[in-house]
Amino acid sequence: MASFPPSVVLGRSGLQVCPLGVAGGYGVEERALLEAFERGANYWYHGSLRCQGMSAAVRSVTRAGKRDGLVVVLQSYSRWAWLLERSFRSGLKSLGLEYADVLLLGLFNSSPPAAIVERALGLQKSGLVRHIGISAHRRPAFLEFGAQSTYDVLHIRYSPAHPGAELDVFPKLPTPNRAGIVAYTATRWGQLLDARRMPEGEAPLRASDCYRFVLSNSDFNVCMTGPRNGAELREALTTLDEGPLSPEEVAHVRRIGQYVRAQRSLYQKFRAGREALLSGNS
Repeated sequence: MASFPPSVVLGRSGLQVCPLGVAGGYGVEERALLEAFERGANYWYHGSLRCQGMSAAVRSVTRAGKRDGLVVVLQSYSRWAWLLERSFRSGLKSLGLEYADVLLLGLFNSSPPAAIVERALGLQKSGLVRHIGISAHRRPAFLEFGAQSTYDVLHIRYSPAHPGAELDVFPKLPTPNRAGIVAYTATRWGQLLDARRMPEGEAPLRASDCYRFVLSNSDFNVCMTGPRNGAELREALTTLDEGPLSPEEVAHVRRIGQYVRAQRSLYQKFRAGREALLSGNS
């Protein structure tokens, strides 16, 4: 069985990263993160929920003289330039770092205001951040972001239940000098792991099944994970050893994803119809 490579180049950023990234905002503890780092998992996302486990782990890695092997992503959802810088500097201070590898501008479905971009570029010019990334839910926005030299990293929502980027984004992105591509919400916020949402007779997916699905797509450099504890992080790391899904496994995972997405669509239609009915009777 082929495994995933221990490290890849994150697009035009040039950063050497593990294909499996780790978000610290769900509560995973320091010890588990340090174990994962020793396994090579070095793309660490310190987002809007900046939990103590990741803060402590980053400090431990730095004290051990291994900072150069860690890729730290600090995210800000701020829509005000002054607050963006304030949040970013606060994040650096809490981690005891002199710089972050990526400043991720969170959830911009169209081009950020000029003041936000200018402030981010100013932080980059001052050496406080090496690369700027951006995330969005609206897929066409990535065609604009991917064509701009400002953004070296793109965080794209993608899962077996939400595979639209395969048609809407990847075939339309420039091939040479492409930005690094990172997937998030690979488990559809845990819905793909929920036995109650499965077709009759089907077992739920494992988190590692979802991560393997993402990384079986060569357009992605990194798949984010959101472990709550060491057990979940260790299960996620099996992704690296198990490697790409077979064509049969891909087809199976897609069927589960389509079913879960269809359930959600039916619920949304039911809710919209109920609200219209209640509104008409008021």
